[in-house]
Amino acid sequence: MTTTPYDAIANWYESVFLPRGAGDPLGIERALRDLLGEGGGTCLEIGCGTGVHAALVRELGRVPIGIDISAGMLRHARGRLPVARADARNLPIRDGAVPAVIAVMVHTDMRAYPEVLTEAARVLRPGGVLVHVGAHPCFCGGFADRGDRDAVVIRPGYLDGRWAAPSWSDRGVRGKVGALHVPLPELMHAFINAGLAFERLAEGGGPTPGVLAIRARKRA
Repeated sequence: MTTTPYDAIANWYESVFLPRGAGDPLGIERALRDLLGEGGGTCLEIGCGTGVHAALVRELGRVPIGIDISAGMLRHARGRLPVARADARNLPIRDGAVPAVIAVMVHTDMRAYPEVLTEAARVLRPGGVLVHVGAHPCFCGGFADRGDRDAVVIRPGYLDGRWAAPSWSDRGVRGKVGALHVPLPELMHAFINAGLAFERLAEGGGPTPGVLAIRARKRA
């Protein structure tokens, strides 16, 4: 496998970015807790990064495992959960093997996210749950001027369809690796086409939401 942009920033992400991210300002942990809920068995995290969500998954009674394509990020994750380096479009897991899958703040890094959802549905048991927590398609992107926290301005660009921005911001993770924009209908259709049925949705952050979270279930 080739290197990824996250390989170059893995140590910064672990030692600088994460310590500054105290609290839960975007409601990411709250959404994950509420939509995944308590349960048992294995929970696969797609794009696990440094494994920061493993502790919460365990708190909910589940057994976390993770995959990521970035070797640099996985060096930090190995102390937090069992991991494997793999492409999310080709998971090293048999059909119908896991009761739960999570994907947290990763869809803007994956050009083939519809394929990723289809692959996630393949490894889910019938009736299994997938929880997606991601940047809000309507209020985050190169078209969204978030310079004023109290008044996000939406500029032209949202309807241009799928596109990769060099950066959404000159700060944080997106200032270093950029991001991909996927309009809301395309994201919703990807779940439907993967055979996943919507159950609950949530938004987080404020006063304008920065996160959209989705709980979907694999059809029996």
